[in-house]
Amino acid sequence: MTSAVKDEKAPELRGFREVQSLAYACAEAVAGRLKPGVTEREAARMQREWLRERGVRDWFHLPFAWFGDRTAFAGFKVPLQFFPTNRKLEPGMPFILDLAPVYKGFTADIGYSGCLGLNPLHDKLLADLEAHRELILREVRERRSLREIYENVERLMIKQGYANRHRAYPFGVIAHKVDRVAERRWSPQVFGFGTQSIKGLMSDALHGHRDGWSPLWSPYRFSDHPPQPGLWAVEPHLGFRGTGAKFEEILVVTDSKDPEQSAFWLDDDLPHVRRWAEERVAA
Repeated sequence: MTSAVKDEKAPELRGFREVQSLAYACAEAVAGRLKPGVTEREAARMQREWLRERGVRDWFHLPFAWFGDRTAFAGFKVPLQFFPTNRKLEPGMPFILDLAPVYKGFTADIGYSGCLGLNPLHDKLLADLEAHRELILREVRERRSLREIYENVERLMIKQGYANRHRAYPFGVIAHKVDRVAERRWSPQVFGFGTQSIKGLMSDALHGHRDGWSPLWSPYRFSDHPPQPGLWAVEPHLGFRGTGAKFEEILVVTDSKDPEQSAFWLDDDLPHVRRWAEERVAA
């Protein structure tokens, strides 16, 4: 974005940045409280309670937690398998916290990968995710089609020796659009998803279908178009046998003609980005 566009968008982007920071603060706080014997359902409840104490009343989706081989979606065949279970956390076990709060009418959808103790394989997956963050930004700026970028992310995963686990998500999506959500006193959920957010995504889908684009970033033909301006929650997800790791954060796409200003990550002060910077300094 040019400085003029940044100034124009700054108040709105601040709202999205605030809720994304809040979501990551929640993930870090809950990750710090995890210990052997905690179940996925308990971890999901801890996230809900932490955010409700800070004013969150609506959700794009309620918090998820996945432990052990469920971080790689081992054996996932139907959507109900994504919901938290009574799987207990054990020493050395990887975990993923995935939460999507709505706060003051702004939406975030984040993914936080961690491990209870030492796990060199998990460390390697987290380190290798950095290349995917760089590839996605570069190719969005090049205005390649979403479908082509998806395929190139998958090629990089295969080259790294990993399986593409976001293929297991509904429609195989690596990302979806996020937007403002009208605040309501009562904000019901259906199958864990906030009705207001789903209405917004469906509205985008209807408008996009008419205009030749989709709010879902998938490997299918309906995503065979350049990146649509707006905010996208992007989540490349690596898997190696029974271990999975991902990040999820907001990518901002604009209609600027300047490649460097046409797309950018909403915030670089995030746990996985800080981790990569610390690893480079240590090296």
